[in-house]
Amino acid sequence: MFVPYPFPFKNQHLWLVAEKCIFWEEEGALILSDTHIGKTAHFKANGIAVPEAIFKDDLRRLWQVISVFNPKKILIVGDLLHKKNNQEVAHFIKWKNETTKVPFHLIKGNHDVLSEEWYNYAGIILHQQQLLLPPFLFIHDPNEIEINEEEDIYTISGHLHPGVRLKISGKQHIKLPCFYFGKHQAILPAFSNFTGLAMLKPTKKDKVFAIANQNIIEIK
Repeated sequence: MFVPYPFPFKNQHLWLVAEKCIFWEEEGALILSDTHIGKTAHFKANGIAVPEAIFKDDLRRLWQVISVFNPKKILIVGDLLHKKNNQEVAHFIKWKNETTKVPFHLIKGNHDVLSEEWYNYAGIILHQQQLLLPPFLFIHDPNEIEINEEEDIYTISGHLHPGVRLKISGKQHIKLPCFYFGKHQAILPAFSNFTGLAMLKPTKKDKVFAIANQNIIEIK
C-alpha cells in the first residue's frame, strides 16, 4: 500500500503518490498523465506479444487511488488513449461507467485522436489544448507553451515520461520514473507501466521526486 508524500507547493497542498499521480487537496483533483489505454492491445494486434496483465494492473492501480482519495474530479494531462479504439478501450469505458461517478477531464494529448463525439459518448470531458485552474495550467506537451515569468501561472504537463538515473553502488545505476518540478513547470511521470523513460538532467534548483516501488524519494 502506498503512503502519499506531502508536498506543499504554490500555497497548495499536493500529495505525491507512488502510483504515479498527484492528489491536489484544495481542488479535490486526482492528477495523472499518459495512461495510454489500448496500447497493449495495439501491440498485440501488430503481432507483438504483450501481457494483458499490464493493462489490468493499471486499472487496478487507478481504482486504488480513487478509493483512497475519493476525488471530486480526475484530470488526465493527455494521452488517455493510445490512438485507436480497441477492446481495451471499450473495457476501460465499461469499467469507468460501472465503478465510479467521478468526472474524468482530459487535456487532449498527441495520442488522443478520436472524435469529439466519441469522448462525449464515453462521458469524458475534453479540453482541446489546455485547462486553467489557478495557480496551475494543465497542458500535455511542456514544449507547446511559452513561459512568461511575469505571469503567476505554473504549468503541469506530461508527455515526456520523465525519469532519473540514481547511483546505487560502484558503477551501478538504476533508472526510475519521477515527478519533476522546475521553476515554471512540472512534468508528471507516465501513469501506465507500459512506457519508457526520458532521462532528465535536473539543476540543483529543481525539485525531483523519484518513485521506487511504493516509495517517493526526494532527490537532493
